[in-house]
Amino acid sequence: MGRPGGETIPRASRLVARGFTLLELLVVVSIMALATAGVGFALADGGRTRLQREGDRLAALLDSARAQSRATGSVVSWRASTTGFHFDGVAPGSLPEHWLEPGTQPRTPKTLWLGPEPLIGAQDITLVNSELPGQAVRVASDGLRPFTAQALQ
Repeated sequence: MGRPGGETIPRASRLVARGFTLLELLVVVSIMALATAGVGFALADGGRTRLQREGDRLAALLDSARAQSRATGSVVSWRASTTGFHFDGVAPGSLPEHWLEPGTQPRTPKTLWLGPEPLIGAQDITLVNSELPGQAVRVASDGLRPFTAQALQ
């Protein structure tokens, strides 16, 4: 291309950079995604999640003890103790007997009967933690279905 007067414009100077390249945008989005993920992992686990995890664990342990009771034909019960909880009627050491979170305890101490009958009465226990006021998880079974843990408001 020419200009009036016979001058030619070099090709490189005619190209004008406009905006960002796709690669640059992908790099920026990737960095933002990694930073967001890092912040998410850095946040402390909420108390509700910790207490829910404790309830889910207890529900699984109660179902396991209930299955052992039915398999052996022996009477199995669960009760809270000062250091955690205890399963009566199962082999010592076969099931854990401590809470994962310090300060976890049942709101009202009670004994849960887990078998050996296939149908047991409806039973429930409410877990609280002294470090998490106002939060509670109810672990319950209607006697036919497995135990489940549900957060209470």
